Amino acid sequence: MTFNPADLGWLVPYLILAITGMLLVLADAFYRGRDRTLLAGLALAGSVGSAIASIVLYRQLAPGETHGLFSDMLVADRTSYVLSAVFALTTAATVLISPAHQREHDWQMGEFYGVLLLASSGTVMLAQASNLITVFLGIETMSIGVYVMTAMRRKSRRSNEAAMKYFLIGAFATGFLVYGMALLYGAAGTMNLLRMQSALSSTQNPGLVIAGGFLLVVAFGFKVAAVPFHMWAPDAYEGAPTPVTAFMAAAVKSAAVAAMIRVFGTALGGDILPFGTLGWASPMVVIAAITITIGNVTAVRQDNIKRMLAYSSISHAGVLLVGICALGLGSPSAQSALIYYLIAYSVTTLGAFAVVAYVGSKGRERLLVDDWAGLASQHPGAALAMTICLLSFGGIPPTGGFFGKFYVFKSAMDAYNGQLLWLVVIGVVNSAISIYYYLRIVTAMYFRESSSPIATTRSAGIVFVIAMAPLLILELGIMPGWWLKLVG
Repeated sequence: MTFNPADLGWLVPYLILAITGMLLVLADAFYRGRDRTLLAGLALAGSVGSAIASIVLYRQLAPGETHGLFSDMLVADRTSYVLSAVFALTTAATVLISPAHQREHDWQMGEFYGVLLLASSGTVMLAQASNLITVFLGIETMSIGVYVMTAMRRKSRRSNEAAMKYFLIGAFATGFLVYGMALLYGAAGTMNLLRMQSALSSTQNPGLVIAGGFLLVVAFGFKVAAVPFHMWAPDAYEGAPTPVTAFMAAAVKSAAVAAMIRVFGTALGGDILPFGTLGWASPMVVIAAITITIGNVTAVRQDNIKRMLAYSSISHAGVLLVGICALGLGSPSAQSALIYYLIAYSVTTLGAFAVVAYVGSKGRERLLVDDWAGLASQHPGAALAMTICLLSFGGIPPTGGFFGKFYVFKSAMDAYNGQLLWLVVIGVVNSAISIYYYLRIVTAMYFRESSSPIATTRSAGIVFVIAMAPLLILELGIMPGWWLKLVG
């Protein structure tokens, strides 16, 4: 690999997050004050700076223009900078809702902000990855940070248990990931994703391609919490501090899908055994159907809101896998549909978990559906914001969630001569099922009375996220074409 100093200019979004994260970790070691608001401000500045840099670099690129960086280890294109901006803003929203939650629930740790930005730098690396090595480095940088943040509430046994489960299962998934990459390297003789497609088409070892592709399906199945690799998600979502859960649900899942777009859409797309008896799309379509169904059916039975949203997230992972299959099978609209879906899903998730962080106080987080009874009468703004987020999750127009599902399912119908139609039908039916458990929360907020006042964890940052998320969700639904053109 050759070092070209000019390449650093295209990596400014990543460098801002990584350098700020390291400085925050060092600053916390010498920071004597108990209040970590200053560190939160620095983390917010780094996140917003990274997002601004992503937007500036995006505007410097023409549609379809790409730049290989560091001997094609990374790539600079419009898709990478759209995703980088999404991940940076997701990090900024997480920072905004964290200080008040930390003070209220007694887990004030300055290192949290440094670890958060370092984990976020891993997501940005995944957005720009064009080599299996950088895919691995991005996933591990992101994952290790999230493992640590899940256990930030050191006095909580549930948080410690969730972190241990997440770490062990994540380490297990890493084994599948590395082994799958090794087999693909053995078949192609290169780790570069762009050159791998042509190399695999003429390989003398198709068995390695099949085995490597299947192992990557398993590894990424763990990362996006697809069934049957989802067992860590409900416990991790419930046990982690709510701001960490928001980051985990929005940024981590989206970054894993970004890596899948690069791997399955580029290196393993087209004619590289995507379908048929031995193709990777064959197990993936089955996994997608099972994930959508089990995620929704299991969510119906949940009374804990964080666990309900965890199973909802699992069902959304199934929808995203539908888009990945469509992309690998050559659908021309699949990539833009997936990016749109990730934007809408991230905004909706951050809004929902911001409301979860807002509702409740020390010793009473109010995580059960019954605890939200009467919220609309006492805190109408929070109830309205949560309602819009839930409607977006369920795919009700005119929200971003509706058009996200619409475009993903449409791209699936355009792929492979309509042979994914059955999968689209399953997705639509499950979207109708999901309305039931989302409306359970709405019913509790609007049609039931609370026996006592509902205390809240209020701060300017939480209120800002709660106010902005519904507006963006509606804007995504009213003007979807503008967002699709970002990567079109």
